[in-house]
Amino acid sequence: MTAPIRKAVFPVAGLGTRFLPATRAMPKEMLTVVDKPLIQHVVDEARAGGIEHFIFVTGRNKGVIEDHFDKQIELEQTLKERGKQAELDMLTASLPSPGQTSFTRQQEPLGLGHAVWCARDLVGDEPFALLLPDVLVQSSGKGCLAQLQEEYKRSGGNVIAVEEVPDDATHRYGIADIERGAGASHAVKGMVEKPVPGAAPSNLIIMGRYLLQPEIFGILEGQQRGAGGEIQITDAMITLLASQKFTAVEYEGKSFDCGSKIGFLAANIAFALEREDLRDALLEEIAKLT
Repeated sequence: MTAPIRKAVFPVAGLGTRFLPATRAMPKEMLTVVDKPLIQHVVDEARAGGIEHFIFVTGRNKGVIEDHFDKQIELEQTLKERGKQAELDMLTASLPSPGQTSFTRQQEPLGLGHAVWCARDLVGDEPFALLLPDVLVQSSGKGCLAQLQEEYKRSGGNVIAVEEVPDDATHRYGIADIERGAGASHAVKGMVEKPVPGAAPSNLIIMGRYLLQPEIFGILEGQQRGAGGEIQITDAMITLLASQKFTAVEYEGKSFDCGSKIGFLAANIAFALEREDLRDALLEEIAKLT
């Protein structure tokens, strides 16, 4: 019987330099897609996927993220006094319960693998989810993490989300080498972090959603720096693959790389278009611009 995955790690220590000057004083994770911060979108996906404990690996000037997931007594009282019950209910529904959030610091910018390692004591000796807050997933049905959880309950081990990209884009991502299955789930044979153009084993990128066993922490402890001079989570997963099973899931949905300006803008449009209260008006405005 597989141990349930109830904790999730969110690496939110990045500097957000691609969004300067907007991120000079505001964390990039608090940039809004429509009317909700990036990090709230991803936390909501995690909660819908069965996560009960939310672990944030932060850095300097990230205190507003902690404040966002805390009660705002004055704001709630004002909304109550003004009869804005819908807004009050929305805030209450998005707030984790007391004790469900933990925060730890990544004191040096040493890469994603190092950020994950910084959460080791909070995760403990149990499997966990890893969600990259730069990546938003739009799904018409079950969220991406919920789909990974279903595969994990069937097969155990480690589970990663993968998505097809054009062949000429593979050098920008971690790539999965798979033994293709009959459905959406495939056995992973290997992984490559940012392969040179033309050398990728597939066009399936490792997309930013992971279910990992705790043995990854011991590997990250001694992990050498890889691509970009950083400690890469993909390199640690390659080591873990020698002793544990990995399954890649081609999830149903579409991802947006909100670490890039175009991806962020596209996410705003896509998420707004699925809102009945915004869709028609937005389409009218887009028609005026084009």
